[in-house]
Amino acid sequence: MYIVRKNLQIISKWLKIMVKRILKSIYEYIKRLDKILILLCLAASGFGILLLYSMYANDFAGVTENYYQTQIIALCIGVAAMLVIAAVDYKFISKIWFIYAPAALILTLLLFTSLGVGVDGADDIGWLRIGSFTIQPSELLKVAFIMTFSTHLYKVGKNMNRIPHLLLLCLHGLFPVALISKQGDDGTALVFLFIFIVMMVVAGLALRYIIAGCVAAPVVIYIAWNYLMQPHHKNRFLVLFDEAMQQQEINGIWFQQYWGRIALGTGKMTGVGLFGGDYVYTSLIRNDFIFAYIGNALGFVGCIATIVLLLLICMKVYMNSTQAKDKMAQLICVGVFSMILIHSVFNIGMVLAVFPVIGVPLPFISAGGTSTVALYVAMGLVLSVYGHRERKYHMFYTEKD
Repeated sequence: MYIVRKNLQIISKWLKIMVKRILKSIYEYIKRLDKILILLCLAASGFGILLLYSMYANDFAGVTENYYQTQIIALCIGVAAMLVIAAVDYKFISKIWFIYAPAALILTLLLFTSLGVGVDGADDIGWLRIGSFTIQPSELLKVAFIMTFSTHLYKVGKNMNRIPHLLLLCLHGLFPVALISKQGDDGTALVFLFIFIVMMVVAGLALRYIIAGCVAAPVVIYIAWNYLMQPHHKNRFLVLFDEAMQQQEINGIWFQQYWGRIALGTGKMTGVGLFGGDYVYTSLIRNDFIFAYIGNALGFVGCIATIVLLLLICMKVYMNSTQAKDKMAQLICVGVFSMILIHSVFNIGMVLAVFPVIGVPLPFISAGGTSTVALYVAMGLVLSVYGHRERKYHMFYTEKD
């Protein structure tokens, strides 16, 4: 009996020590989370779910309960993924690129098979049908690209401006642009291009190459306009400036932006309200044109509040990049910052008819399960950078000096 009692005491003592260590690790983990960034993202997602529920409650735009329920599920999955990734050192994540990068690439390549499907209102085959639901691989590819390109730039370091390294970096950066463009999603291809350019500049691209790029840009645009772009691509630009064409295309390519601007104007200062108002319909108002619904339901005040919220998220991510402990960490945050910023600018610009319709959702707010999950995975990377600024703390991984 004495031996049994002694063993139980030893086990009890060991369990107490383990529980204390686990609780301490959890405490340290929570302490190192960027709680402001998390709250800002959750506020934006909660706002988006409220808008979808408003459409459902008002029996508007064909939005069923499936839309806001899917968004809630995606939010829960995304937040769980974010919290797990935040606990893992970003350098460890960069070392296992051979797992997530090929997976994201393979999913994207599957779009060129019979598994690829389109959705109502979209010109491209950008979704994979898996059982009863669909995923959009390009959203996952963005996050994988930010991580792998950050790793590539970090490893090249100051040698990035040497021709062999520069060519490999351009190949790495422009490959997803070409792949997504070939798949038919030119809007997402432009997002990839913007992320690539911003990360290259921040990484230390030489001024001579930046000047050369600016000089070559008009030539590239001329060639693209005259030899690469299809007539329907050109018309999306031309209709923004030609009133006669706008009248001709009132039920065609101008339809979304025409009714989107009317929805914005109908809301005036404070909008018609989220429930029981007189709403103006335009296609894809639940995702790509949800900013028009914000203007309709909540007016100018709601639009400004939405822009401020997205700007705060961008600013917080950028601030984290300035506090990063190394170049890789900085580039990860810059990549996520540029992704959210260009999505926001393109989306709002589409609704305002400043940019052509290119099918880019409003971050955190537009309906879209894959987009929501991918955004929170990206936020997990930013939180990992924020939480692992000190070498001494790693919850799941210890860095060796």
